[in-house]
Parts: sequence; C-alpha cells; structure tokens
Amino acid sequence: MLDALFKISDHNSTVRRECIAGLTTFITMVYIVFVNPAMLAEAGMDQGAAFVATCIAAAIGCFIMGLWANYPLALAPGMGLNAFFTYGVVLGMGYTWQAALGAVFMSGCIFLFLSLFKVREWIINAIPLVLKQAIATGIGAFLALIALKNAGIIVASPATLVQLGDITAAGPLLAIFSFFVIAALLYRDFKSGVLISILLVTAIALSLGLVEYQGVMSMPPSILPTFMQLDFAAALELSMLSVIFAFLFVDLFDTSGTLVAVTQKAGLADEKGNMPRLGRALSADSSATIAGAVLGTSTTTSYIESVAGVSVGGRTGLTAVVVGLCFLLMMFFAPLAKMVPAYATAGAILYVAVLMLQNLKFVNWDDMTDAIPVSVVLLMTPLTFSIAHGIALGFISYTAVKVLCGKRDEVSISVWILTAMFVVKFAFLS
Repeated sequence: MLDALFKISDHNSTVRRECIAGLTTFITMVYIVFVNPAMLAEAGMDQGAAFVATCIAAAIGCFIMGLWANYPLALAPGMGLNAFFTYGVVLGMGYTWQAALGAVFMSGCIFLFLSLFKVREWIINAIPLVLKQAIATGIGAFLALIALKNAGIIVASPATLVQLGDITAAGPLLAIFSFFVIAALLYRDFKSGVLISILLVTAIALSLGLVEYQGVMSMPPSILPTFMQLDFAAALELSMLSVIFAFLFVDLFDTSGTLVAVTQKAGLADEKGNMPRLGRALSADSSATIAGAVLGTSTTTSYIESVAGVSVGGRTGLTAVVVGLCFLLMMFFAPLAKMVPAYATAGAILYVAVLMLQNLKFVNWDDMTDAIPVSVVLLMTPLTFSIAHGIALGFISYTAVKVLCGKRDEVSISVWILTAMFVVKFAFLS
C-alpha cells in the first residue's frame, strides 16, 4: 500500500529507508518546537498553546507535502519569519499578535493564489538575484542580533545603543558554549547537533538550579488561547500591506530556494532543473501557512534541514509523513519544552544566522551597484529591527543606484512597481 501511494520502488527506495530519512530530518529540525514557542511568547502569546500550534502546523504541512506532492520535504514555522512576527510586527510596530496572525493568514492565502495560477514564477524571475541574496543575509544578521540579545551577550546602552553584556554570567556563558557545541558537532556530521546542544545546555542549567524541573511528558497544553484568534480588521489596515508583503516575499523565496536545494540533492529534478509537481509542493507550503495562522503560529515554511533526510536516502513523501507523525508525538513533551531557557536556544538561532549569512559569498562585490543594496539590507534589517524595513530600503537603494549609475535597463518593471510602493509607504504610511 505504501509503495503504491508513494511510488517508493519507482524512486529506488524502501519503506525502511524512508522512515530512517524521516527520523533524521525530524532530529535536525525539532529544535523549532523549543525556539518558536519561546519567541512567540515574547509577543504575548500563550507559550503552551504556541507549542501545540507549532507541532500541529508542522505536522499538517508535512502531511500535505508528503501525501499530495510526494516530496521528502518537511515543513515547520520558519526561523526569521517568527522573529519578524515577534520583534518586527508586534514589539516593533506595536500591532497585536492577533493582527500579526491575520497578516500571516492573508499572506498564506495570497501565496496559495500565486501558486495555483503560476504567478509565483513570474515574481521570482522578476526580482534580481542580488536582492534575493541580500534578503537572506539581512535576515541572518537580524537573527544574530536576536540571538545575542536573548543570550544577554549584548545589552541596551543609553550612550551607544548597544554594548557588551556580562559575559561572565551563567546565561551568556551557556549560550556561547551552546554555539560552540553546535559548531563542533555539525562539523563532525552529527545531524542532531542543534538538538543535542539545546538539551545539553538545558540539563546543565537544571543541574545548576537555573531552571526549575517541570517533568518531561504530559498531556498537550490547550490550544484555545491562540486558536482562531486572528484579527482580520487590523490586518486589513493600509499600514499592514508591507507586513503582509514581507511575510509573503520571504516565504516565497525561502520555499523556492529550499525546493531547489532538496530536489537537486535527491535527484528529483529533470536535466533542465524543472521540478515535477512543483505547483503541489508550493500549494502545500501555503496551505500549511494558512492552517498555522488559524492554529496560532507564525508562517510555516519548507525546511532546508530536509537535506539531512535526503542525504540518507529519503526520496518520497513518506519521509515527510514520518516527520509529521514525529511532530504530533512531540506534543506530549510540552514540560520539556517549557524548561528550555532562552540562552539554550540562542546558540541554535546564531547557527541558523551563520548559515544564512553564507549567501554573501555569491555577491559580486566588485560591482558597486550590487554591493550597495546588499549592504543596505544587511545593515538596515538588524539596525531597524525590521525585516520589512530592510527589504523596502534594499529595493529603493537598488533602483536608485542602478539608475544613477546608468544601468536603468537592469531595473525590471516589477522592481519599479515595488520600489514605488515602498516609497509611498515611507512617505505616507510610516
């Protein structure tokens, strides 16, 4: 039955291999069930409900991706997007988390529409590659700032805005230790290095009396505090357009890049790089975002950690289904998730930041018309504490520099339109 459903034999795989691949992928990305609820709690959301919403949204995304698109691609609430949700939209712009969930829901609906009517390809092809690279690095720098702040390694300063915190305190020391453990384990190809680091630091904090033992397993917390709490009226305000666009834009390119990486690693793309059932895969991603917003979590997206499962033989949707089942079982480990302190996840966030900053190597630094907009996004995203502002300023600087340097023909119509929208936003809606 499984072979007929997932065409396992056609992909030269076995049920056992697909199950092992699913477990491998889950181990590499399960850190999100510790990081995401803690981050959403800072936005005022109930942490227990956010934990359950994270697990269910990830499971739904994995099931749709596996059963409908038949890809070994796992999904969960995305790093970077959850940071934008909490620190950008709620704490930065002052919106309620209910309004932010409404914006996530609407971005998912638009993404689904674009996927069904094949508009996504036009948008992605129209956006310059250098801006795609810039956005990824900007989010990386933003995540690094958040990780350092959560760990207490950097703190606020009335004189210089930020300064070095007390790095001899337990929290900062354990965060630094966590990051180095992740680096050492992943360098030695331990796929579960991030999870091991989080659990190790939590165990050390528990032994030192820094956190209180709350148990390991229990019945899942209630999801009612976040379920169906979307505020559509606030999400429809004009000033929220840039927020919805930021959620949509980042998810579009994050999903596309992940799909390309995973399908190429698995050998699922044809000789021209075209991916079969691409529309289904994109629809699965957007559907999971819509479901996640209803449940009470930030944007659900495809995870590059899926490459870990592919590397051990995962080739079909059964891999994704196994990941989804693991996330459902994870709901019974809520007490363990609540014990994880912020400095234990800071190392994981900083590690993800390093991965995203690697996109800088693809930038043509000899061409100043490329280097300048990348630098603007890289610097302004963390310094304005807003992914939306970083993207907007990146588009404006890209268009301005290209035109002033005599490269007007490199600015596409879509970039002109988006630049004009961002200028209007700063002029009238900020």
